[in-house]
Amino acid sequence: MRPGAGFLAAARGAVPARVNGGGAPLPEPAVIARRGGRGREGAGGRLRALDGLRLLAALMVAAYHYGGRDGDVSRAWGASPRHEFPHLSAAFAYGCLGVQIFFVISGFVICMSGWGRPLRSFAASRAARLYPAYWAAIVLVTLVFALPWVTFRTVSASDTLVNLTMLQQPAGAERVLGVCWTLWAEVRFYALFALCVVLPGATRRRVVLFCAGWTLMTVITTASHVEFLRVVFMPEYASFFIGGIGLYLVHRFGNDAVAWGIVGVSFLLGQHYAVAGLWHPPNPHYFSSRSPYVIIAVLALGYAAVAAVATGRTGWANWRWLPFAGALTYPFYLVHEHLGWVVIGALHRGLGVPSAATFALTPALMLLLAWALHRFVERRFTPKLRGALEGGARELRPAR
Repeated sequence: MRPGAGFLAAARGAVPARVNGGGAPLPEPAVIARRGGRGREGAGGRLRALDGLRLLAALMVAAYHYGGRDGDVSRAWGASPRHEFPHLSAAFAYGCLGVQIFFVISGFVICMSGWGRPLRSFAASRAARLYPAYWAAIVLVTLVFALPWVTFRTVSASDTLVNLTMLQQPAGAERVLGVCWTLWAEVRFYALFALCVVLPGATRRRVVLFCAGWTLMTVITTASHVEFLRVVFMPEYASFFIGGIGLYLVHRFGNDAVAWGIVGVSFLLGQHYAVAGLWHPPNPHYFSSRSPYVIIAVLALGYAAVAAVATGRTGWANWRWLPFAGALTYPFYLVHEHLGWVVIGALHRGLGVPSAATFALTPALMLLLAWALHRFVERRFTPKLRGALEGGARELRPAR
């Protein structure tokens, strides 16, 4: 969450409650075992391979932002990345697909974290996970871009304040963080999932119906050309969230034909929207020419990687550093683009560091900054915000 966010959320597991906060029955452990489900990796355990996949997806997006596109990053390099990396820039252009892989992971994680959880707890956990690092990134980028020797332009004071809500896109304000459009997609996914699944209580049947209904609405939205429906059901990205949910059903209940059907349909539709949005014939006016076959292959690899986690084939990837890497993914994702431009300009044009070394050092420095945000912002303020929101929600409950 985390790329939401969900695609940017921590992949935590917990022993599911028999009954959720609203009283809706949940599947018994015997049912899970009988269907061949693998369950979660121990009580309170983590699917560590998902943390590694999230970091890999974030690095893909960073490669795209640093070397796979034109725009402001060209000013940072002093030339187009196509000239800086003549043999690699075409490959870096596919890094933008890391976002779609994030969304698949987000669908998996949000379904897992929302199962058996009352609405107030789910909403509080999502808000507390997203906002502290996001607010810190907004302030940090605004301050750095306001420095007189930084050539990149900050947004107006009014738009900066709107950005603190994370609703700048529907409000028509300019974005402080270029990547925050993915958070707007994550927020809409959270809202749909909360209203349709978490509020009434998560069951396998309800989740399957949610996936089927959302899939149907994406194609209806595409056919109808109604802007309101496009904003709500976001057909360009919905299939990837739905695919992640389907893979979580595989993880929870085993090799279920319905769950695999959800995954298969989501991939078929998702690759269509991705190719339609990212592919174009070779044209000198474009930075790069992405092949539809490579787009499909990258997405297939992303699905296959999450499917390997879902089916328990990544137990070997149990290294202790993976959860730490996963914890850095969201703050890294927030700051890597805009502050990366500043670092690239300082290293390459200011200090004369070669392009290859700059390309390697910049994400390393952004990971270091992400560690600082995680250590001094997220670990300190996320639990406090979650506790305040959950406590406030309890206070609003009517007395019995």
